Amino acid sequence: MRINGFDYQQVPVADGVTLNTAVGGSGPPVVLLHGFPQTHLMWRHVAADLAADHTVICPDLRGYGASSKPAGTDAYAKRVMAADVVALASALGHDRFALAGHDRGALVAFRAGLDHPAAVTHLASLDVLPTLDMWDVMRGTTAAIGFHLYLMAQPPGLPETMIGASPDAFFGYFLDLWARDPAAIPGAVREAYLAACRDAVPSIVADYRASAGVDVDHDRADRAAGATLRMPVSVLQQDWGAALGFDAAALWRDWAPDLEHTTVTCGHFMAEEAPTEVVRAIRALLTR
Repeated sequence: MRINGFDYQQVPVADGVTLNTAVGGSGPPVVLLHGFPQTHLMWRHVAADLAADHTVICPDLRGYGASSKPAGTDAYAKRVMAADVVALASALGHDRFALAGHDRGALVAFRAGLDHPAAVTHLASLDVLPTLDMWDVMRGTTAAIGFHLYLMAQPPGLPETMIGASPDAFFGYFLDLWARDPAAIPGAVREAYLAACRDAVPSIVADYRASAGVDVDHDRADRAAGATLRMPVSVLQQDWGAALGFDAAALWRDWAPDLEHTTVTCGHFMAEEAPTEVVRAIRALLTR
């Protein structure tokens, strides 16, 4: 499936790595990064709206969808994936761009903002905490909500075997559990997500495994150095803090001094369940 009215191309971003990318509209560039267990298609409503006055760039992250899937955990460090995004924008003629990410894509966007502040003008994050904070708040029996994080953090072999034995059941579980409005992900879109994940089990696991290792190391180093996001940041989240006992806005503010934090009443897949609200937040961010 494709986003209507968008052109598609495979863009080289690193040695042996190309990103399947949808590009539409004209005007100031905005890059949109998808989450798990999805592809760039999750942005179909938001992208169509923003394309009225922006150049909208929607890639499949490395390891996902129709993008390259290199082997090895280090290939999925968010620092590496963030460099992909900067290289992608540059290849398309944009040295500076706004960046929005959901879930896994938001972690890539976060790292891009820290590593490439001269390139990222504005940053929006949808329904995630920075990696270091995520692990810190996951404790006790409430951490069971994130069982997949611990499963895919295990050494190579067992997670891939278990998930690969029944990928539709595994990935479909999250599509069903996390959507407050199931109609927001129609059957054809759901099948497109499942098919993409079915073909990417090792790389998706590697992405998560990186977040239990190298990504934590990078976040710790930045925290120790006092690094923060220098650009305006907008965060949209469900109220996970009420269930897990943390103040999401406070955690984000430690990283983002210029922060607008909004609690959204919808499921996890907010770009599909509440696209009007997401577009409004992104447009407001771009005026700051």
